[in-house]
Amino acid sequence: MTDAEKISRLRLMIDSPEEDSETLSVYLKLAGDAILNQMYPFTEDYTGLAVPPRYESVQLKIGSYLYLKRGAEGQIQHIENGIHRNYGSADVPKDMLKDVIPYCHVI
Repeated sequence: MTDAEKISRLRLMIDSPEEDSETLSVYLKLAGDAILNQMYPFTEDYTGLAVPPRYESVQLKIGSYLYLKRGAEGQIQHIENGIHRNYGSADVPKDMLKDVIPYCHVI
């Protein structure tokens, strides 16, 4: 999937057809970095590495999550009209990365 296709799909997921491509590409980059960090936990530089096709849907889900949470980053608790919000972490939830398998090899 190309970056333009990812941005187009992310627009549909967040139901915001007017959102600019630059903003959405930043969220996709952050989501991709989270996936690559999970895949290569001991690598410091991800230059030249891309999110594998099998994890592109995960990248879109994480990008959507991060975009829709903006404005409430790090929110610890919010109660309003029976709605309770509580974020224990301002980062990507571990549950979203549970299907990403770390890469390793034998020396």
